Amino acid sequence: MSQSAAPTISQLQAFLAANPQSADGWRVLGDAFTAAGKVADADAAYARAIKAATRDPELLQAADALVRGELAVAEPILRGRLKRAPTDVAAIRMLAELASRLGRFGDAEKLLRRALELAPSFRVARHNLALVLHRQGRSVEALDEIAALEADGEDTAALANLKAAALGRIGDYGDALALYEEALDRRPAQPKTWMSYAHALKTVGRQADAVAAYRRAIELQPGMGEAWWSLANLKRVAFAPEDRAAMRRALAGELSQEDRFHLEFALGKAEEDAGDFPASFAHYARGNALRRTMIRHDPAELDDQVARARALFTPSFLAQRQGWGCQATDPIFILGMPRAGSTLLEQVLASHPAVEGTMELPDIPQLVTRVSGRKLRSEPSAYPEALAALTAEHARALGEEYLENTRVQRKTDAPHFIDKLPNNWLHVGLIRLILPNARIIDARRHPLACCFSNFKQHFARGQTFSYSLEDMGHYYRRYTELLAHFDEVQPGLVHRVFYERVVEDLEGEVRRMLAFLGLPFDPACLRYYESERAVRTASSEQVREPIFRQGLDQWRHYEPWLDPLKQALGPALADYPHQS
Repeated sequence: MSQSAAPTISQLQAFLAANPQSADGWRVLGDAFTAAGKVADADAAYARAIKAATRDPELLQAADALVRGELAVAEPILRGRLKRAPTDVAAIRMLAELASRLGRFGDAEKLLRRALELAPSFRVARHNLALVLHRQGRSVEALDEIAALEADGEDTAALANLKAAALGRIGDYGDALALYEEALDRRPAQPKTWMSYAHALKTVGRQADAVAAYRRAIELQPGMGEAWWSLANLKRVAFAPEDRAAMRRALAGELSQEDRFHLEFALGKAEEDAGDFPASFAHYARGNALRRTMIRHDPAELDDQVARARALFTPSFLAQRQGWGCQATDPIFILGMPRAGSTLLEQVLASHPAVEGTMELPDIPQLVTRVSGRKLRSEPSAYPEALAALTAEHARALGEEYLENTRVQRKTDAPHFIDKLPNNWLHVGLIRLILPNARIIDARRHPLACCFSNFKQHFARGQTFSYSLEDMGHYYRRYTELLAHFDEVQPGLVHRVFYERVVEDLEGEVRRMLAFLGLPFDPACLRYYESERAVRTASSEQVREPIFRQGLDQWRHYEPWLDPLKQALGPALADYPHQS
C-alpha cells in the first residue's frame, strides 16, 4: 500500500478491515498513529504488521538467506526494503540480526532500539537486544531487558538460557547454575541449554559434571559442533576413536557453517591427541578458513591504529599530562596476545589475598568506542587523537567511570582486581591517561607457540585476527611494536612476563611481579592451582593444576606448515624474547 496519498487513520482502518493481511497497510497505520502521538495504538499496529510480514515474499527470502548463513544475500534485500519503508520493524530486526552475526553489535543495538521505539511490545526484538547487550559485556543492562520480558509474561528456554548466561557473566554462578538446572528439569531435551549449563560447570571447576553435560547435548544433537568443540576445549578430555568417527559422520552430513567449523576445530584437537598431525592440521586449517569467511578483519586497519597511537603518545604528550586521571591503585591489567599465559598469571596473582581475579572485562573498549565518536563501524574513528582534547577533569572522570562500571565484577574486599582482556594492549596509552596508578603486565610467549595456539583455538567472539596464519603473525608483530614504543616513551610503565621463564622459575617470576605491584610475597601464589575461584577462559583446566609445561613445544609438530606465520612475524620472531 502506497503512502504517497497520505491516507487518514480512518481510511487506513477501513482498508485493513477488508485487507487484514496487508503488512504495508498496518505499517502505514502505525506511522500515522506515531505522527498523531498515539504510541500505544502505533505499537499495536506495528505488531500486526510484524505478524502479517511472516507471509511477505521479500522478507521470507531474506529470512531464508539468514537461516542458510548467506548474509551477503540477505543484506541488500533488507537494506532495499528499509530504503522504501524505513519503519518496517520486522526488516529492522532482521537487519539487526545480520549485523549481530557479523559482530557489529553496536550497529545491531541501534537498530533494535529503533525497532522497540516504534513497537515497544516487539518481544523478539527485546530478546535480541538483551542478547546483543550481553555479547557486548553489558550483562547488567541485558538483565534489565530480560526482566522486562519476564514481566510481560515471556517464559521460554531461550530466555532462561540467556538470563543464566548473563548472571554468569557478572559472577553470579550459583544463581546461574540454579537457573540452568530449573530450566533442564522443565525442558530436559534442550541441547543448547545442556551446553550452556556445561559452560558454567566448567567455569566453576566441576569438570566431570561439565563433560557429562556436554555429552548429553551431543546425544540430543549429534551434529552440534559447538558442544563437540567445547568438549575438546576442556583440553584434558581425550577423545576415543568412536568420538572421532562420530565427528567425521557429522561432517559428512548437512550442517550449518557454525556447526561445521566447530567440528573441524574439535576434530583437529582429536587428531592432535591421537598423534596424527597432518590430519590435525588439515582440520584446523579448514575450520579457520571457514571461520575467516564469516568475520571481518582488516590488517590495514590495525596498522593504522598502531601508527596513530605511536604518533600521539610521545614523551612530551605524556609528560604534559603527568598526574592526570583517577589516582586509584585498584586495577591490574594483564594484556598481550591470547594464549600467552595470561590466565596462569591471573590465577597466580588472584591467589594473593590483596588481589581479586575477575574476567576479560569489556569496559576499556567500551570507553574507546565512546571516545572515538563513531556511531557506526563504517564511520571514521577519532581515537586516539580525541584523547588530546581531554581535560584533566575529563580524564579523571573516565577513570572513575571505569572503576564504577567494573564494580559489579568485584565480589571480595581485596584492594586490587585484575582485568585480563588481552586486546587492551592497543589502549595502554588510554589506561595511562585515565588510571595512571594502574599496573600493567604484558604476558608474552614465544611467537610460534603463541600464534599456533591461537590458530588451534576457536574464540566465541572477538580475536578476528586468529583465523589465518598470516593475519596472526601480522597481529603479533604490531602488538610487540606498540609495546616496544611504550617501553621507550614511558620506561617502567609495563612489566613484561615471559611464559617460558614462568615455567622454568615460577617463584622468581612471581616475586618480580609482586614487587612491580608493590605487594609482599605470599606463598599461596605458588599454590595457585588450589584456588577454587571461577576461571572464564579456555585455559581454565590447565590453571587448576601445577605448572603446565606441555605447551612449550607443541607447535613443533606443525612446523612444516608454519612458513606463512614465520614470514608474517618477521623481526618479532627473529628478536624473541624482546627485553624490556
